[in-house]
Amino acid sequence: QVQLVESGGGLVQAGGSLRLSCAASGSIFALNAMGWHRQAPGKQREFVARFSSGGSADYADSVKGRFTISRDNAKNTVYLQMNSLKPTDTAVYYCNHFATWGQGTQVTVSS
Repeated sequence: QVQLVESGGGLVQAGGSLRLSCAASGSIFALNAMGWHRQAPGKQREFVARFSSGGSADYADSVKGRFTISRDNAKNTVYLQMNSLKPTDTAVYYCNHFATWGQGTQVTVSS
């Protein structure tokens, strides 16, 4: 059974940066099957970033150029580096491995 634990969220001013981590344990098929989503208050969960075939990554248009997904295979950990944060990035951020989701980590960006 796969377990995912996110960390690294917090309160940051607009223009700042945060790095989220997602530590995976259990029967991980492939770290490149993992991705990030987010859910803002009153809104549906939305896609943020994921690894794609060939070693590249896909990003939502709203974060392209500001966010970077990466992984450390030795640590079974996936990261989301978030730069130039905006108040509209405020949300609970979740990592997932297929249908398994972590508990989420809160990111709040103040203006």
